[in-house]
Amino acid sequence: MASLNKVIIIGNLGSEPEMRFTPTGKPVTSFRVATNRVHTTAEGERKEETEWFTVVAWNKLAEQCNQFLNKGRLVYAEGRLHMRTWEGQDGQTRSSLEVIANRVVFLDRKGAAPLSEGETGAAEAGPVDVEAEDAGY
Repeated sequence: MASLNKVIIIGNLGSEPEMRFTPTGKPVTSFRVATNRVHTTAEGERKEETEWFTVVAWNKLAEQCNQFLNKGRLVYAEGRLHMRTWEGQDGQTRSSLEVIANRVVFLDRKGAAPLSEGETGAAEAGPVDVEAEDAGY
């Protein structure tokens, strides 16, 4: 039987993207995305909940996200869930659930955004869709 690990989120960036490089020189960019859910309790009270996601992009997608995303920007991110674990400085095991992006769409119309490889332009015409070129991450 086949299996599937896919997640889609739409939300706003909570901070500036952070780009770094692996020891082998591969670019990786991570950014936090906030999603909101509004619901009414059984008592009739309106509540809003915010969930935070860490999105990680690799290679050319990482470069484009770092260049064109800014805090507050509306973004669509699609990818797979990945549980990352590491040992903290205190010796305790830590873990973090991340979205490894293979597609990012810049949904709002702020500034410039990539159109295709090696080409940039204003995103005034609407959303700009950027996909990972390979799965080498």
